[in-house]
Amino acid sequence: MSNLEIGLICIGVLVFLVANRVPIGFALIGVSFVGIYWISGPRAAWGTISLVPQTFAATWTLSSIPMFLMMGYVSYRAGLTRGLFKCARLWLSALPGGLAVASVFGAAGFAAVAGSSIACSAAMGRIAFPEMVKYNYDPKLAAGTLAVAGTLGALIPPSILMILYGIIAQVPIASLFVGGISVGLITALGYIGLIIVRVKLKPELAPAVNEEITWGMRFRALRETIPILVLVLGVFGGLLAGYFTPTEAGAVGSVLSILISIASRSLSFEDLWEAAVETLTTTSGLFIIGCGAALLIRFLALSGSGEFITNLVIGFGSDPIFLILGIAVIYLVLGMFLEPIGAMLLTLPIVLPIVETAGFDLIWFGVFLTKLLEIGMISPPMGMNVFVIKGVVGDKVSLGGIFQGILWFLMIDLVIGSILVAFPELVLIPVSWLN
Repeated sequence: MSNLEIGLICIGVLVFLVANRVPIGFALIGVSFVGIYWISGPRAAWGTISLVPQTFAATWTLSSIPMFLMMGYVSYRAGLTRGLFKCARLWLSALPGGLAVASVFGAAGFAAVAGSSIACSAAMGRIAFPEMVKYNYDPKLAAGTLAVAGTLGALIPPSILMILYGIIAQVPIASLFVGGISVGLITALGYIGLIIVRVKLKPELAPAVNEEITWGMRFRALRETIPILVLVLGVFGGLLAGYFTPTEAGAVGSVLSILISIASRSLSFEDLWEAAVETLTTTSGLFIIGCGAALLIRFLALSGSGEFITNLVIGFGSDPIFLILGIAVIYLVLGMFLEPIGAMLLTLPIVLPIVETAGFDLIWFGVFLTKLLEIGMISPPMGMNVFVIKGVVGDKVSLGGIFQGILWFLMIDLVIGSILVAFPELVLIPVSWLN
């Protein structure tokens, strides 16, 4: 049996294992080890499994992941983000669907310190959903808004997805971050526009808030956002000004979030301990999947199956647009069943050579891929953000009701994805400002 045949068989086994709910990290490691053992024998297999994960985990850029995670968890535990929603609510409540609009603004602000769409959905769900229910908002609209607003957590930096993509694709993470800001803002504006139009056409979805709001209340609420603004400006202002690298920015953000929380007297030792435990747990899971992806890259190169699949896909057609649309459909389908990091690391070893050979800019593709993966976070039947919001709202909204609430937003996301394909300059022009 040839190396190529072994490689294709192992890829088929990998797909079977993932489809049967075997954890992606262990499936990647197991299949890669067996494939290398099959091709090159036990010494090569054991040597690879001892060397490749160590090399991957020792990548200096990866140290930013636990640091950014720590920044997000500390900010959440200390309640630094609560002022964002309160401020947005007081300033925007006069708009149609003002509380839902404020939820999107609050999520965008929280995304700048979270790096995770799940954390963003959970945090904003606990803060904003009770407020919307209090003012008789349609529960489906409220829950659906919070589920989709959470997806901004992976688009607006710091983004764990973008950091991992940048390491594997070997592209500048700062450039990915800048591209993510532009797409994140476009997405947020799309969500806000949809909410306003829907409520204008159907006012009973979000009754007007009858609350006397003074300018003094608004300006006092602005003061409550100062801690989180200092954190965001300190981290990303220094990053974009070139004072430190994206890797160093994670450490700066982690320390700064702790200092701000202590100064505002909102962080107890128990909160800090919980944030540290959550950071360690999440980082461990990410690194297991990342090591598996690194092993798969080595196995695909050894077997030649990666090059074979690349040539096969490129051979189906020369039109890059049809190629990228085909890749988009694959990721949208994967997003229905897999969590984003697993889906990305499972497929990148095969997809990246195809994209590069077709001539697409890898920075643009990284941002576009992040957008696709976040659409998967709200797509039925396994949209993870929907299940997170269901856990927050309990029996107030059924799971089916939340999925109904996100359908209009899904259409907006697909339109934005199409715009990114038609106008890659939306990502590439802001990125060019870094140079």
